[in-house]
Amino acid sequence: IRHVPASECRHGSLLAMARRYVNFRAETLRFLEQLAANNNREWFNENKSRYEEEVLDVALRFIQSMQDPLAEIAPRFVATPTRMGGSLMRVYRDTRFSKNKLPYKTNIGIHFRHELAKDVHAPGYYVHIDTEQVFLGVGMWRPDSDPLRGIRERIAAKPAEWQRTMADPAFRRHFNLGGEKLTRPPRGFDKSHALIEDIKRKSFIAVKDMDQAECLAPQFQRKVETAFKAGTPYMRFLCKAVGVPF
Repeated sequence: IRHVPASECRHGSLLAMARRYVNFRAETLRFLEQLAANNNREWFNENKSRYEEEVLDVALRFIQSMQDPLAEIAPRFVATPTRMGGSLMRVYRDTRFSKNKLPYKTNIGIHFRHELAKDVHAPGYYVHIDTEQVFLGVGMWRPDSDPLRGIRERIAAKPAEWQRTMADPAFRRHFNLGGEKLTRPPRGFDKSHALIEDIKRKSFIAVKDMDQAECLAPQFQRKVETAFKAGTPYMRFLCKAVGVPF
């Protein structure tokens, strides 16, 4: 049996770690930038093979590499590396009810949804990459009326639990709450409640802004995992509020 030096073991471990973690590529951002300048079907069809190699395949590898870490961080949430119906949001825009008729999204949107979820309005972990910004999100974007009321009612009924969630050191280090608010308190809620400003929120999304260069670095996925883990208290609160297991 050959003796393997400790230095060689460490080198092997580093190589294994490098293979496990996935980051994005400069070519990915370059394609998104060119798509933004040529957002039409003719250009996209001519460059579809580039999209599949430089954007789609890279994003699907990232999603696949997040399967095991996500299972440890939040077992009820899933990373599905499929071209359609999975964690990667479609590049094709729905222009039916929009004034913006450009046919393609110029960003990468990755949504790790709850196993019981059906759409982007459910609890989830989110990764956003475009040519101008990179950010992570945890929570619920514009939840439907029933879950939205459930969140508001839990905040109103359990203010100490909400405040502990917001004060969690790891959560505060990584995330800030974002999104729009109502101008007035929602019907049925006391306008003098100490947490009325949070109760007025339309979305319950916490966001971590990142530098664009970070998504190109080998440490990107590790940073995503660390941030998602820090979002645990917040995601647990929301799951309780909407009646799904965390």
